[in-house]
Amino acid sequence: MIFYFSGTGNSLQAAKSIAEHNDEKLISIAAAINSNVDSYEYNLEDNEVIGFVYPIYAWAPPRMVLQFIERLKLSNYNNNYVFSVATCGENIGNTMKVLDASLKKKNLKLDSGFSIKMPNNYVIIGNVDSKEAEAQKLSAAEETLKHINKVIEGKGKGIFEIEKGFAPGILTSVINPLFNKNAVDTKKFYANESCNSCGICEKVCNCENIKVDEKPVWGTNCTQCLGCLHLCPVNAIQYGKGTEKKGRYKNPNIGIHEYYQ
Repeated sequence: MIFYFSGTGNSLQAAKSIAEHNDEKLISIAAAINSNVDSYEYNLEDNEVIGFVYPIYAWAPPRMVLQFIERLKLSNYNNNYVFSVATCGENIGNTMKVLDASLKKKNLKLDSGFSIKMPNNYVIIGNVDSKEAEAQKLSAAEETLKHINKVIEGKGKGIFEIEKGFAPGILTSVINPLFNKNAVDTKKFYANESCNSCGICEKVCNCENIKVDEKPVWGTNCTQCLGCLHLCPVNAIQYGKGTEKKGRYKNPNIGIHEYYQ
């Protein structure tokens, strides 16, 4: 059972690869949260693996992932194998420690963890990769996924192949809370004159936070996945003035309909 969260498709690509290789079900964390139920209950089969696949937001898991785990209920759990895969531009800080602490509160044990470098998409700071760098990262990610799938298939325990980066404690314990407090904001989102009211931004929003009435209108609930900005087919969606001349990124291995919530 693979639980995933994805904005521009990198984590969805990884989750799909793992689910297909290990013949596991694929479950969207965002879709579960948007169902507005009190708890997320799932029945485990014998020896079924449990996976959490998600991107890194300021060196920690997205808040929606941790909120999902808080309300997660797994029936028939019997020391099933649990793993985590974090996709990132470069490194993940102490993300695995954060996730492990969250899982322990649900009496789950994280058996293995991995990080995978994927193309950059956080254009609020920085820009997307060049097409050459994007292709190189995606090719390397495919090879990394082949290795990860072998480890998961063999239920390898105590294997943590992650790139923490410099000063991971500061990255995760200091910068991430500042991101969650100050950066997750919708006030600067807008659609320019290129908007054709297609409604894709509304369909892909992980928080069901966008309504299109001629042009999109954002509510206050946002995780800053930037799916709306990157997946707009006419590049109409901006965040302040800083994204107007920056590139856009969509994982080429994921069809647009696979993003729909």
